Amino acid sequence: MTARERDVTATPSRPYSPFAGPARPAHPLGLRSLLGFRSFVGFRRGPRRLPLTPPIPPTRATSPTHAAPRILPTSPTRTTPPAQTIRPTGSVRSVRQGPPPRPYVTARDVLTLVALPLLAALALPAAFAGGGTRRWFGGRSESQRAEAQAAKDAAAAAFYELDTAQRDLRISIETITAVDDSPAARRVVSDFAALGRRIDEASQKYITAVDAHDLDRDELEASVAVRARTELVAAKDELGRVKADLDRFEQSLGPLLGKAETQLARLAPAVERARQALLAASNALDSVRRSGLKADDLAARLAALAPELTKLNRGAGQHGVPETLERAERVSREAAAVRSEAERLPERAAEIDHRLVSLRTRAQALTTRSGQVEPVLSELRRRFSAACWQDLQHVPDQAAENVRQAEAKLNEARAAREAQRWPDATSLLATVRALLNSTDEAVSAAGDRLRRLNAVQKDPQQEIDRTRFAIRDAQRLAMAGRSTPDPRQARPLDDAVGRLDRAVATLEGRHPDYWHFLTETEAVRQTVAHVVAQIREERGGA
Repeated sequence: MTARERDVTATPSRPYSPFAGPARPAHPLGLRSLLGFRSFVGFRRGPRRLPLTPPIPPTRATSPTHAAPRILPTSPTRTTPPAQTIRPTGSVRSVRQGPPPRPYVTARDVLTLVALPLLAALALPAAFAGGGTRRWFGGRSESQRAEAQAAKDAAAAAFYELDTAQRDLRISIETITAVDDSPAARRVVSDFAALGRRIDEASQKYITAVDAHDLDRDELEASVAVRARTELVAAKDELGRVKADLDRFEQSLGPLLGKAETQLARLAPAVERARQALLAASNALDSVRRSGLKADDLAARLAALAPELTKLNRGAGQHGVPETLERAERVSREAAAVRSEAERLPERAAEIDHRLVSLRTRAQALTTRSGQVEPVLSELRRRFSAACWQDLQHVPDQAAENVRQAEAKLNEARAAREAQRWPDATSLLATVRALLNSTDEAVSAAGDRLRRLNAVQKDPQQEIDRTRFAIRDAQRLAMAGRSTPDPRQARPLDDAVGRLDRAVATLEGRHPDYWHFLTETEAVRQTVAHVVAQIREERGGA
């Protein structure tokens, strides 16, 4: 055999045996390789191949290393198939001659593998379809369980929202009641109590529905799940309605809640201001005492505020917000007053010292002036009638008495200043000032009486013209813009004219009463001034 013949001749890789099965051709779709195993168990029913000669068991004479040779039966004559020459245009391929393959095994495998997905596709829709067919993974009862569980979760969320809203609203109600005690606030409390009863009823309905059905039970019937879902949905709806009513009630609390929050916002700063005012007053008192001045009265006033501070420290929860605010403001005012007086105490002490000196000097001057009243009275008695000076007879004695009382009060004020009884010293100095003022007026009245009487005795016409001018000016004002005067204004002016004429008539005679004439003309001028003021007020209002 030439080399060319060896190249183109297909020689089998193992000895030929007529009992060996033919090589199975590869499936064109490669299904076996896709499935990942060589043969599909359960679909291939080919005959099992047994060994041609059973193995001979070893005997005692045979050692394991020198096994007896196997005796094979005589095999049929081996014939070598003729060599197959490959045409020049084809590829070289070895061809084994043997019995034909069994095509029915391959076709069955292919048909089985192709039909399996089709059967699964037809079975799955039927498993999940409606109707009375039992479903996979629990079937109809499982879907009802899921719906009931969803309803339970929704009811739980509604219950939590309602509980949270109720707790928040209770804080608002407590805020209002702590600040406001009006009928509107009391009505809010009663309405909230009624809402609380509705909330309790809705919550009890929800809790009953939850406790009545165990949705986690393995064998849960569909009817039980449906009933549980119905009750839970009803409980959720009731919780939602109560929650809506609660929200509307909360919105209606806006004005009262705003007022209460405003007062609560003022509470803490007011209490803090009161505490700071008390501390500042205490520090001011300490500073005054270090300067050597006493402030016993201020210390007593500050000590009286200690119980109020204790009540402030207890808080508004025990005494109420309005009372606490009022107490804090009162403590702040009184503490500020104590601090102000304590800060002014050194200046006040210096002022008292100055007033003591000044009032003593004035008392001495009035003592000198009161001695001049007697000569003035003597001249009045000599030149004018008794009606002109009779009321001035007590002036010298009254002046002397007033000066004596003033000097005694000054001595008391000096003692109070030395004892640092500042309120007593201040009060005594005020009394001294009043006594000296009245004395000064009385002493001055005698000299002023003499001066005016001298003037009217010398020229009474000047006083008459002054009074007539005032009457004519009022009459022109009353007639301005009208043809006839108003009787309410004309009558007083006419009376004033008659009164002036009667006063002028008293000047006739040997000893006229000039003082009566002066008092009458003064009264007429006052009446005319009142009429003028009334006219201007009416016209200004129009």
